[in-house]
Amino acid sequence: MRLFGVSTLLLFFSSSGLALQIQCYQCEEMTHDCSTPEFIVNCTVNVQDMCQKEVLVKDDGIHYRKSCASSGACLIASSGYQQFCTGKLNSVCITCCNTPLCNGPRQKKRPQQSAAIVLSTSWLHVSILLLSSVLC
Repeated sequence: MRLFGVSTLLLFFSSSGLALQIQCYQCEEMTHDCSTPEFIVNCTVNVQDMCQKEVLVKDDGIHYRKSCASSGACLIASSGYQQFCTGKLNSVCITCCNTPLCNGPRQKKRPQQSAAIVLSTSWLHVSILLLSSVLC
């Protein structure tokens, strides 16, 4: 019975897409916004939990760098370059975000998070607690 409970919970997690992995756009020094399907990568599970976007203003135009990042490294980099984010020549702006493909083009404003998403997140925590009690 215990094996059945564990396998059911594992099946739920794998089929519901609740893996702790994010997808981001990734490119180096592109002179166009590389937000197309060929630049989508899967970030390292449980390590790279954010997407990073750098916008550099150079003599020959705007350059983009996009990548997966760990939250700590990305937040430190973005705060360190905040003073250089002017939009003028030699400007460097680094932003971090934690939703799939969020380092792509600017999205239109979305409505606030729905109650269904909050309930889904709560269900994940309850399921993890159940799984740990079944395994013990």
